[in-house]
Amino acid sequence: MNRIRVGVVGCGVISGIYFQNLTKFDAVEVVACADLIPAMSQAVVDKYPSIKAVSTEQLLADPSIDIVVNLTQPKFHHEVMKAGVQAGKHVYGEKPLSVEYADAAELLSLADRAGVRVGGAPDTFLGAGIQTARALIDEGAIGEPIAASAFFTSHGVENWHPAPGFYYQRGGGPMLDMGPYYLTTLVNLLGPAKSVTGSVRATYAERTITSEPLNGTKIEVEVPTHVSGTVDFESGAIATVLTTFDIWGAKLPFIEIYGSEGSLSVPNPNNFGDPVQILTCEKSEWEDVPVTRPFAANSRGLGVADMATSISNGEPHRASGALAAHVLEVMHAFGLSSDSCGRIDLTSTCVRPAPLPVDSLVFG
Repeated sequence: MNRIRVGVVGCGVISGIYFQNLTKFDAVEVVACADLIPAMSQAVVDKYPSIKAVSTEQLLADPSIDIVVNLTQPKFHHEVMKAGVQAGKHVYGEKPLSVEYADAAELLSLADRAGVRVGGAPDTFLGAGIQTARALIDEGAIGEPIAASAFFTSHGVENWHPAPGFYYQRGGGPMLDMGPYYLTTLVNLLGPAKSVTGSVRATYAERTITSEPLNGTKIEVEVPTHVSGTVDFESGAIATVLTTFDIWGAKLPFIEIYGSEGSLSVPNPNNFGDPVQILTCEKSEWEDVPVTRPFAANSRGLGVADMATSISNGEPHRASGALAAHVLEVMHAFGLSSDSCGRIDLTSTCVRPAPLPVDSLVFG
């Protein structure tokens, strides 16, 4: 199989794990990187000499690059990916796919007309833990899934992130930042959603950074920082969802799936290989389930490798643009429901991703 050539736009914090993994997958070859701050892309080249540092314009114009991987801040996601599609490239972006759902829908339409693919993070649902949970559900281990819960709780990012301001701007907040992990996992396990009812609030008008190098700097909060509600799925399952930057501590599970014959404890969807537990109607205690699927370590970039493999094989890729756009509409629907005091019926849907084969996407 010919390796698919990749160019990466954005060399910030998250890019480190992408470069680490993408330079090892057999399916792809990273050939170029770009960043608005030249020192950032140069640092990548210093670590990976086979990659060249170029401008974004040069990267998009390079005819040898097949996939543009966009790791910029959310406010740049649509701009960069749209430019990639217009340059005839397949594109794969960090979450969320764009800030606004209308932009995501436009991107998918443009890509369809151009005959190129769109992919989007998160790809953690392809990891060992969640794929193990998916196999259990598909095998009927807990019967028919009837309900779920998903909880992300924290008190924000300003105590650890070196530049946390964008987390509190449009495109940030706990739902658009962490919601993609939880909701993508739920769609992977339960199928697409059909409606959302939600309530949102911004508890603090401003935040104070306590991390370095901006310790003491004030951040104006522009987005809801506590988002909760209910998601109804096309399958009939109903999920309770909470994402918050306003809670100091909680004793809540990450994700649980409740079936007609038992319950499933799904690992942290921000990770790849955490433990899975099951409780069935025949046994009253939780039991550990061996996690034997591949990719238990931090494998960010796995979605790009799967996309490249799928392009080569002429098959659908799993971390698809349709999936990412559907999740984006779900996330925005919580706020729309809160504002309108009513249920929001979704306009989008997607295909439930196929399970990841056990023997796929080996490292070189």
